[in-house]
Amino acid sequence: MAKKSMSPKLMEMVADRFKALAEPARLQILAQLRDREMTVGELVDATCMGQANVSKHLAMLLSLGFVARRKEGLYAYYGLADPRVFQLCDLMCARIESDVKTRRRALAL
Repeated sequence: MAKKSMSPKLMEMVADRFKALAEPARLQILAQLRDREMTVGELVDATCMGQANVSKHLAMLLSLGFVARRKEGLYAYYGLADPRVFQLCDLMCARIESDVKTRRRALAL
């Protein structure tokens, strides 16, 4: 794969998205939305976070394009805008697992 040069603006945009994913509460919300759309109330129940906190995190995830919102009557349903975000999570989880195995082997010596 050819290297892609990044402009300073693009670097800033990428960094903003990684910052959003650096918050465990937002990762928890994304994980809840992995299989289905949910309302704010459902997310509050599923995450045990307060309504204001869930709404604040959803607003950021929405503004950065991680989640999409659709209105149906009085309710707003949130879902993943692009499930490929979990490719990033899977890459990081695999890296962490590899690091743990390496450390365990080193400590066993």
